[in-house]
Amino acid sequence: MADSGAGGFGCIAIVNRGEPAMRLINAVREWNRERDERLRTVALYTDPDRDALFVREADEAFPLGPAFFLDPRDTDETGSARRKSRYFDYDTLREAFARTGADAAWAGWGFVSEQPDFVDLCRECGVVFIGPPAEAMRRVGDKIAAKLLAEKAGVPVAPWSGGAVADAEAARAHAARIGFPLMVKATAGGGGRGIRIVPDQSRLDEALASASAEAHKAFGDGTVFLEALVTGARHIEVQIIADRHGAVWAAGVRDCSAQRGHQKILEEAPSPALTEEQDAAIRLDAVRIASAAGYENAGTVEFLFDPGSGRRFFMEVNARLQVEHPVTEVTTGLDMVKLQIAVARGERLDGEPPRTRGHAIEARFCAEDPDRGFAPSPGRLIRFRPGLGPGVRIDAGVQEGDVIPSEFDSMIAKFVAWGATREEARARLVRALLDTLAVVEGGATNRAFLLRLLSHPDFVSSRIDVGWVDRLAGAGEADAGPDADVALLAGAIVLHERCVAEEEMNFFASATRGRPSPPGAQRRRAVELRYRGREYRFRIATPAPGLYRVRIDGADIEVRWERTDEHRARLVI
Repeated sequence: MADSGAGGFGCIAIVNRGEPAMRLINAVREWNRERDERLRTVALYTDPDRDALFVREADEAFPLGPAFFLDPRDTDETGSARRKSRYFDYDTLREAFARTGADAAWAGWGFVSEQPDFVDLCRECGVVFIGPPAEAMRRVGDKIAAKLLAEKAGVPVAPWSGGAVADAEAARAHAARIGFPLMVKATAGGGGRGIRIVPDQSRLDEALASASAEAHKAFGDGTVFLEALVTGARHIEVQIIADRHGAVWAAGVRDCSAQRGHQKILEEAPSPALTEEQDAAIRLDAVRIASAAGYENAGTVEFLFDPGSGRRFFMEVNARLQVEHPVTEVTTGLDMVKLQIAVARGERLDGEPPRTRGHAIEARFCAEDPDRGFAPSPGRLIRFRPGLGPGVRIDAGVQEGDVIPSEFDSMIAKFVAWGATREEARARLVRALLDTLAVVEGGATNRAFLLRLLSHPDFVSSRIDVGWVDRLAGAGEADAGPDADVALLAGAIVLHERCVAEEEMNFFASATRGRPSPPGAQRRRAVELRYRGREYRFRIATPAPGLYRVRIDGADIEVRWERTDEHRARLVI
């Protein structure tokens, strides 16, 4: 970077929470030590986060009030005000900027990070937005406008409707030209909402109506278009960063094909599906689009890649930093958040971006229950000891003892592993997850699910596409792990221990009344567990301390059980 001499800012309001907020706080701390400056951070937080890690770690904190509010300026089809996150309450944010003295704002990813109206608010308040200008956001934020821009820039797009689809009749006409299968996609928003896959003509009308309704409910805009479904495709994205002087870097290429219902789970860089020539070509496409849009600051240009034909198709631009940006950072040595700050202060991007070195894979470690349809599993994180070691980076927004609120996403941390080769990166990530102890009080995590994906032969050999995880789930391959039998034995012993503890309590209680009733230590106890709709009946005896004889289906299993602490034990079977 080279300084342009432009004026800077001194206080950054963080219009986000959790792990993104901590990402900014850590970047600013490094920035200050590297440059001997005193940039300050102000955490804007809602009531559920008053004791959160990012609130404790920021230089200052400002309360925004309850997590949600009813926005009278945005009503649904019944005329009722929509319920929104407090981070979309612009009146409250305006007050926060004024009362904290913030002269810059960083939104990261999620919430207002892609809202041009929020960028307009910042401009009105005299606050520098550390991100793209509102005009550039509007050019690329609308998926239809972005496709037209890509076509004008000479970037390939998949066959599509060429614009918005007005009604079912128009949809049928476009579908006859595009062919099936195809997708109905909302032009606004993201996160997989407003998208429907249409396998044949019989499903078209229903998909059109439901995608439009979902998009209108989520984003206030029900406009949709049609696009050919590229089957067997990889999801490829290019990290861009652009300064206000016309320089655009394609900083790195990522592969995000391991996703469930359009939600990314595992991401890696570089893409194992691309040759060096294809990698260079897709970077050039991303630069062309960003230049045509007059883009500034960080963003992501997304493509579909067909490994069979080698063809690539532009999908959309995310006018923000992405959750998965760390895999670009660890393979290039760049710090994307510090680059965002530098570009927002008017500094130049000098020369070319660093070359990609090695391979990195990221896993999103969440408090969610894969056995219950990945339902969020909030609660207190009573134990969190992430597995560390060479080549492993952990980006977390919580610490042990913190509460994962039900009002927000269930992210605990991002595990990022780097290796000289893809196999080394994968092995390091598996090792880190295996070494991780995470206990959510009354909840669950997706750790076992991540391990199953990372160890699946298809992922090991990189024979995946965007539908891979959904196909595994449909076939039941992403469900029960290879150690479910061990987990059932452990669960049975834990329940047995509770029965013993209850009998001992009852014995002491009866002894105080003068009529002791001794517990039957040797007697077999019946324990029943249910797993995936099937009942398992165990009978357990304790012939010696730490030794259990477990009978199930007419067979006896001898288990040695050594408690190491409240949440860990060693089993020898």
